[in-house]
Parts: sequence; structure tokens; C-alpha cells
Amino acid sequence: MVKHRKTVETLEPYRPGKPISEVKRELGLTDVIKLASNENPLGCSPKAVEALIKWTNEVSLYPDGNCTELRNALAEKFKLDPGQFLFGAGSDQILEIIAQTYINPGDSTITGWPSFSRYEAVTRIMDGNIIRVPLTRDYRFDLDGILNSITDTTRIIWVCNPNNPTGTIITAEEQKAFLKKVPRHVLVVLDEAYYEYARGGDYPESTALLDEYDNIIILRTFSKAYGLAGLRIGYAISNKEIIELLNRVRGPFNVNAAAQAAALAALGDQEFVQRSVQNNEEGKRCLYQAFEEMGLEYIPTHTNFIMVNVEKNSVEVFKALLQKGVIVRSGDIFDMDNWLRVTIGTPEQNRRFIEALKEVLQR
Repeated sequence: MVKHRKTVETLEPYRPGKPISEVKRELGLTDVIKLASNENPLGCSPKAVEALIKWTNEVSLYPDGNCTELRNALAEKFKLDPGQFLFGAGSDQILEIIAQTYINPGDSTITGWPSFSRYEAVTRIMDGNIIRVPLTRDYRFDLDGILNSITDTTRIIWVCNPNNPTGTIITAEEQKAFLKKVPRHVLVVLDEAYYEYARGGDYPESTALLDEYDNIIILRTFSKAYGLAGLRIGYAISNKEIIELLNRVRGPFNVNAAAQAAALAALGDQEFVQRSVQNNEEGKRCLYQAFEEMGLEYIPTHTNFIMVNVEKNSVEVFKALLQKGVIVRSGDIFDMDNWLRVTIGTPEQNRRFIEALKEVLQR
């Protein structure tokens, strides 16, 4: 047998949400809704679809390896230099690039827990160690605990804001106070995948800090509010020096041309984004009310998903909901065994989930 790296044995394969087709096939169902992977229930902008159709005439050509048009559009939107952006096949790939650039064997990274599992995976792949700091009692990142966990081996702090799976945020004031205390040789990755849903109020506008801090990377994506999850495209924002280093590691043509075309068109349709956010706010209120009427604890969210305590084994409830054609996410993978994570859907999807959950819990 070919010898493999021992590190691989310590990794757990990522467990994606069940696809609709699989549930239909396994359970013999014809009508299934998926509220498991935080996808946009409204789909994507019609302008993105038009761009994809037009792109099919160029399918034989390699993509623009620098994502030039999209880079320039984002630079104009955020009033930044085009050289401050890096693109990847979703934020996942950018996390891998960051780890490959900064983590040596024996180095450590820090994050909160529960949070996005890929932070740990990309650290371990590079033979690094991860320190997981438990969330606070109100399910938020414990910034003081993270600061107290910094050692001489610390290279990266991963901050998921809003946090997946809890939907909680670090405020602008908290983030500024935190960054002032982080040593400048430690990289802080601000993962803002749900930025469009969370922006406003106390939520930080992190790009405003780029001139002050040379040790931060901001991650955003077109998978959530823009509805392009199937095309896999995300981006990083940082100073030009960091981006230049990341580009040395990034593979050629890592973002396909279809994704670039759709993302550029989607970026130009902010009306669709606002409609998506509005649908999310209305759905959030609907689910809050239903959970309160059922007497279930939930975590107020700044994202397009909600964690709810069903007071039973979440895997069993998950399976029971599958039988009713409703796919959600069980909390066991986050060490939250009695919780479900449910994506906020359309009004009809939300009603169907609530009815199914009432039947399963008999409330």
C-alpha cells in the first residue's frame, strides 16, 4: 500500500447537507425542500442567468486567471485598489490558500467553537494545531479567551462573523478593541460569508480597517445572498502585500469563467440582493414567532439560518423531518446535540418546515 501522510488520518470528511435528489431516491418522495445549506431560497439574479447563457458561447476558452472584470467592479464598489482582491472557488479554497501560505508544521491557529469546521481542517492539513475556544454563554465568540490563547506558535486567528452555526456577531466596537490587542505578527481572518445579511447596525464594516491594520484578511462570497453557491466563487480582501503572497500559492485558472460571468452580473443587481435580504428578515420574524409559540429556545440570528433547540436528539428529529420531505441540519456536528440549524426559506417553505416540526415534536 502506498504510504500516506499520517495527518490525513486525523481529518474528518466534510459532511454537506443532503441533496434533494438523494432524499427523493432514498425515501421515495416526490416533494422535498432543502433548508440545510444556507442557500438563497430565491435562487439568483436573472441577470446572472442571462450572463451564464451568454457565456456558453465561450466554453472552450480558459477563464481569466486574474478575474479582471470582477476585480475592478469590486474595487470600485468598495473604493479599494484592485490589487487588494484575491478570488477562489468559494471561501473554502481561499482558506486553503491562506493556510498553505502561513502555516508551518507545529504552528497553531485559534478559533471559536462551535464554528466553521474548515478552519480546523485546513490547519491540520498543514500539520498545524488548532485551539478551539468555547463560545460565550450567549453563543458568541469569546474574544478575551482567544487573546489569552495566543502563544509564540500562533499564526492565524479565524473569526467567523457572523458565526456559523450560531448566527451571532462581533460588533464593530468589539472588533476594533480586539484587533488592537492582537500582536501584529498574528494574522486575523475575518470570515464574512453572510456579510450582506448582517450589514448595518452594530455589524463592522471591516474594509474601513485595512489602512490601520496590516494583519487582516476579509473573506466574502457570492454563495449566500447572491445565490451562486453552485458556481463556487468567493473573494478575499487585504493589503496588496498579503494578496501578492496568496497569489503565489493560488493555482492558475482557479475560478471558472462561468462563475466570473455570473458573479459580475449578480454584483450589478443589488435590487435582487435587497429582495433576498428582505425575504430573509420576514422569514426570520415568522420562525421566531413559531418557535416562541412552541416554547422552543432559539438563537437570534444575523444570517439566513437559525439554530433552534428542539429538546430532543437532533439526529432523530432530522431523520423524522426527512420523512416529511424537509431537509435541515442536525446540530451533532457542532456538538449541539439537541439543536437544529434551519435555513430561512420562502414563506411557503418556512410554513412547511414549521408544520413538519410541530408534527415531529407534537407541539
